[in-house]
Amino acid sequence: MINSKESYLEYLEKDRLRLGIKKHKSLFLNPFEIDLEIWEFQKALRKCEYFYNIDNNSIIWKIGKFLAARNFKRLSCKLGFTIPTNCFGPGLRILHRGTIVINGQCEIGENCTINACVNIGTQAGYIDKVPKIGNNVYIGPGAKLFGDIYIADGCAIGANAVVNKSFTESNSVIVGIPAVKKGSLDRDLHII
Repeated sequence: MINSKESYLEYLEKDRLRLGIKKHKSLFLNPFEIDLEIWEFQKALRKCEYFYNIDNNSIIWKIGKFLAARNFKRLSCKLGFTIPTNCFGPGLRILHRGTIVINGQCEIGENCTINACVNIGTQAGYIDKVPKIGNNVYIGPGAKLFGDIYIADGCAIGANAVVNKSFTESNSVIVGIPAVKKGSLDRDLHII
């Protein structure tokens, strides 16, 4: 969780590296580079986390907090993201614009890669039964994760998978409706 200027800068740097954004902008656009508006969204997300997690009652702080929240809301609506603050660890990598809906109670670890049309939510009828997701998890397009479940470190969740139970074995490949383990990933990300 961002709780200081140093942790704020650390989160930004890890996000930037995961997105492949260069520190110095080139004169020419790279068609293979991630959408820069996604990078702007992630910076706005981290700035909101910074302003909202640190208790400061100065008028300058309150103005900064207001402006950060307004920019975050604008980019959320523009890109189709419903991603609340303080859900993702450092190294977040959003691959595409499009509908992404995350419940505010979710805990998602470091280096998560998430695609468009993903929904991570609560079990029906509850507000606090939400997924906990480990580090280095890949979530494919259209995946749905819900309920009081745990996804272990290094798992890859396939496109359109519906995950409603825990997968506690690291590096699992999870696919299907309902989701099942179809294999494991080795160190080089090959299915074995």
